[in-house]
Parts: sequence; C-alpha cells; structure tokens
Amino acid sequence: MDWNFRTAEELGAALRTGEVTSAQLTDEAISGIERDDKAVNAICVPDFDRARAAARDADEARARGDVRPLLGIPVTVKESYNVAGLPTTWGMPPHRDHLPAEDAVQVSRLKAAGAVVLGKTNVPVGLQDIQSFNGIYGTTNNPWDHGRTPGGSSGGSAAALASGFGALSIGSDLAGSLRTPAHFCGVYAHKPTIGLAATRGMVSPTAPALPTELDLAVVGPMARTARDLTLLLDVMAGPDPLTFGVAHDVTLPPARHDRLGDFRVLVLEDHPFIPTGEAVRAGVNRVADALADGGAHVERGSRLLPDLAEAALLYRQLLFSGATAHFPVEAYEQLQERAARLDADDLSLDAAGLRGMVLSHRDWIEVTNRREVHRHGWRQLFARFDVVVCPITPTPAFPHDHHPDPLERRIDIDGVEHPYFDQLVWAGLATMPGLPATAIPTGRSAQGLPVGVQLIGPMFEDRTPLRLAELLEQSIGGFQAPK
Repeated sequence: MDWNFRTAEELGAALRTGEVTSAQLTDEAISGIERDDKAVNAICVPDFDRARAAARDADEARARGDVRPLLGIPVTVKESYNVAGLPTTWGMPPHRDHLPAEDAVQVSRLKAAGAVVLGKTNVPVGLQDIQSFNGIYGTTNNPWDHGRTPGGSSGGSAAALASGFGALSIGSDLAGSLRTPAHFCGVYAHKPTIGLAATRGMVSPTAPALPTELDLAVVGPMARTARDLTLLLDVMAGPDPLTFGVAHDVTLPPARHDRLGDFRVLVLEDHPFIPTGEAVRAGVNRVADALADGGAHVERGSRLLPDLAEAALLYRQLLFSGATAHFPVEAYEQLQERAARLDADDLSLDAAGLRGMVLSHRDWIEVTNRREVHRHGWRQLFARFDVVVCPITPTPAFPHDHHPDPLERRIDIDGVEHPYFDQLVWAGLATMPGLPATAIPTGRSAQGLPVGVQLIGPMFEDRTPLRLAELLEQSIGGFQAPK
C-alpha cells in the first residue's frame, strides 16, 4: 500500500491498529523523496538518519502504550525554523553554515507530540518573496507545473505536501506565506490568530531566539486535509513557556456551528486595488454556490465590512515599517527624502509602502490605532457573519520570475500586467487585523492548476473557519494529487 498520500489522521489510525509501523512509513516517505524530489526540490535539508531513529523510538514508545497525537507520523519543517544540528539560513548565502543549538519551540512541540521530522523545506531569500528560490538550495518547482512557482515563503512545505513528502508541515505567514503556497499547490493551510502560537526559534540566523511578540507574523500548520490542520494546530497552539514560566495550554472556543446550513457567510471577490482573475473568481463562486446549496446564509456585500482600500494601505505601511530597521543610515535618509516628495494625495500602494519604510514611532502609533478601528469593525461584522470567503491571490500559480529587482516584476491577470507585490492585498486582509484564515482548495483552473480561497474567521475563533473548511471539503472535495 502507498502510504505517502494518506492523511495524518489515517496514518495515526493505522499506527494504532498495528497495520503499519512508523519505521515503514518513514522509509516509504524517504524513498518517495529520493525518487521524486529531484524534479520538485522541496526538501532542501534532509535529515533521514535522525528520522529513521525517531521512527524506531516512536514504534517502541507505542509498544509501551504511548498515545501522543502525532506519534510516528512523518512531517516536514520550513527551513526558517531552528532545528538543532541542521542549518537555518533563510536562504541567505552568508549564513549557509549557521547551526542553531536548540530547536524552535514549535519543532520541540512536534517532537514532543511524537512526530518524525524528515527534514526542512525550501524558502525564498529572507522569506521575502511569493516564490521559493535562493542561492543555497536553488528553486522549488510547483508539483503541478514545474515551470511555475509553488509560492512563498512556505513554498517548499506546500510542494512537499502536494508531492506526498510527509503528512504535515509547519510554516509561517506574514504576507500570505502559508495561504498562497497552499492555494498554488492545492493543499490546506491555516494562518492562526495573531499570538495564538508561539514563534520563538522561527527566527533569522542573525537574531537570537527570543519569545518576541511579532506585529504581523504568525506560525501555523499545513496539511492535505482540513481535519489534519486542526490536529496540528492543537499541537502548535499556546504561548511560549518562557513567557509564562511553564507550558500553558490554550482552550479555543468551539466552532460556532457544526452544520454547513447554519453558517452565515460573507463572500468577497473584488478588491479596489487589483482585479480578480477568472480562475480565482470561479473558485470563490464555487464555494459560494456550495454554501448556498447546503443551506448556508450567503451575502455578497455588507456595510459592516471595514474599508478594503484603507485596510490595504494600513497593511502596506505596517508590512514595510520593519523592512528598514537595519538599513544603513545613508539608505534610510534617501528613503526619507523620497517619501517627503510624495504628494499628500497619493494613496497608492507604492506610496503607502514608502511611507511605511520611514514611519516615525509617533506615525506608527497612529497607524496601529487605525488598525484597532478596523479590528473593532471586524468584531461588528462577525456579530452578523461567521466567516468571510475571499481570494488569497488574484491568480493561480504563476511562472517562475527571478528578476533581481522584484519591483520590476509583473503579475499577469487575464492578460493584463499589474505590479508584482500588489497581489498581497488579499493576504493582508486577514493579516493586518490579526484574524485567523484557513486556505482551502476549490478545484482546478482551465489550465489544470490548483485554485484556493481563504476562509477568514473571528479573532481567536480559529475553530470556526477550520470547521467550515471540513464541511466544504465534504461538499466540493479537497486535495488531489498531481499527476
């Protein structure tokens, strides 16, 4: 039997009944990687010897009666997480030999839950791209079309899952880095509520692994089913034990509903800053139709929705505000001069990004105060709705584009070119206020490429979009393996 595309839930059941051993699962996963990853290049740092040893330990533990949630299940880890004994480079060649001394808190949680870590997955340089390529590990290809990107920055993890390399993976998300690769590769991902899952050790090789509270970024689970996302989120959730002194469990509220027909859903498909391509629009509407057919209450607009244009501008300022913290003084002063020349009426995304790069602390406080106004608006919206369905990016996976200046790149939307980074506005819709968002596959485009959408839920009610993801998986189908 081919175990590589079975779900974590199925593998756990088979392990418990003795149908298969962790050693067998791990050997089969490694064989699949050695056979198929040459074309995909998802696993940039294999750790097969230690994986086999961990699998043997898991089998012995199970024989003693151990019942941990991920015991013996093969998984992968995004390269940006510290794993003791393996390099953490973030794709930056000067740090190719950086070896952290201890595991990231989420890697520790995976291991404590009994998972078998097969290795690390590829990322873009500094995690700062919508693709996954760098000068150390090369380019990761989309398993559905090797001429296209799997997305970024968790692109290696999404490509690994779509290729059957492990049942689960962990990634991170600041600008759609969990959701976009899931959308491009036809898998599932969940961006948790900001602060729900500890991030220590998911840190660049130049920085110490401290329990820092991040402004926008989160860490989260990736899988091939919605139920597996919930399984892994339950392992990941909880604050850093260094902050509380002891491990601190988190009890999330249950999903608001258990039946599809009970959900109240707002569907969005248009954004003021960028058009939605035909393939993604079809995916959004497929979900909307499934919801309506299942008896859910579906609306296409609401006066309660916070202003999408202002939300995108606030997100762009917050996203770029940290980008210049370590710039040389001369470069920072040049940015200040450029920002000072902007017309006060320039409300473009590019202008917002430039202003964000030179925000004073006073200005940053004002921007984050506006964010709180938007958060309040979302609270009001979620009193009427349970979930918002919308795009993740305007298109399916696009062809590799390694132009050295990302500002010169363009994204093609139904034959019309748009600025490359403008496609981030949909990801920012959940990121800016810190809301949970679950990426789900909805089928394929006319070109045969995966298309996904995101289900945005109320803050700290992560189980609500996750449950809707399960129900939609039953209704419209879920992951399909590439041919």
